[in-house]
Amino acid sequence: MLPLYVTSGEPTGIGPDICLSLADRVDERPVVILADIKMLEQRINQLNLNVEIVPYGGQVQSSLKGQLFVEHVPLKNSVVLGQLDSANSAYVLEQLRRSADYAMTGKSVGVATAPVQKSIINDAGIRFSGHTEYYQEFAGVDRVVMMLATKTLRVALVTTHLPLRDVPDAITKERLKQVIDILIHDLKTKFKIAAPRILVCGLNPHAGEDGYLGREEIDVINPALETYRDQGIEMSLSLPADTLFTPENLKDADAVLAMYHDQGLPVLKSQGFGEAVNITLGLPFIRTSVDHGTALSLAGTGQAKASSLHVAVDLALDLARISPNPSA
Repeated sequence: MLPLYVTSGEPTGIGPDICLSLADRVDERPVVILADIKMLEQRINQLNLNVEIVPYGGQVQSSLKGQLFVEHVPLKNSVVLGQLDSANSAYVLEQLRRSADYAMTGKSVGVATAPVQKSIINDAGIRFSGHTEYYQEFAGVDRVVMMLATKTLRVALVTTHLPLRDVPDAITKERLKQVIDILIHDLKTKFKIAAPRILVCGLNPHAGEDGYLGREEIDVINPALETYRDQGIEMSLSLPADTLFTPENLKDADAVLAMYHDQGLPVLKSQGFGEAVNITLGLPFIRTSVDHGTALSLAGTGQAKASSLHVAVDLALDLARISPNPSA
């Protein structure tokens, strides 16, 4: 059975800690951590855990409870907890490279990712804007879509990591079409939702209030949405974001499309921070991630919460089961 790979992320943060918690699981499919084995063994001692590291050699069965499959990725420098080291940036990127390569070449069902520290990778002279963009470039796809999900809410984004002043110019009919096409396709193929129902946030307060608070809804957003409604897609026109996220509106929705990062994600994370998962739509493989950062100050303390990683692994395994060929 093909494995699911899990990148352990920034070694001085909580990524290794939360990855070690996966030893408590017994999954049907092998789950394999990409990490430096010596570093993990040191973290096991620091956290006083009873975890057995099993070097992964292509096993097709799951590890036993208390065991953790690990594929060794060597660090350049030893780790000092909470202290970033740009010399280890290549180590972090090697995890991503292997995970993407294995997924693209049919050696795995996909990847779940622990957090990385973007700043230290850039400090090493390597231009890096995030996991999502890395996997997009590796896969050679024109557009990917960031979607975060809890058990009761899915929020996809038209724009992601942009300054607010750049957001309106980035919202074009072409971009909206690319994002909506991917969202509909992956809800159907990866999540097996035959007829997705999507609510769409306006960009401006009150969705522009008939042009008095902005014309993006009139000139760009609604015309794009109308093309999908004309095809019979269950999609709203742009709605005021301050009232869209009410239980009454959300009860029949399969996903919400927000125009920018801090429009939709604060609502989702307020409902389920630590229980949410980040999914990259538009890739030819499954990719899920935690909903939090590296939390450097918590590394090695035993206080890091691993719930989001477990949810990310659960979702990736579920998607692999219901949609073995997500790119189809």
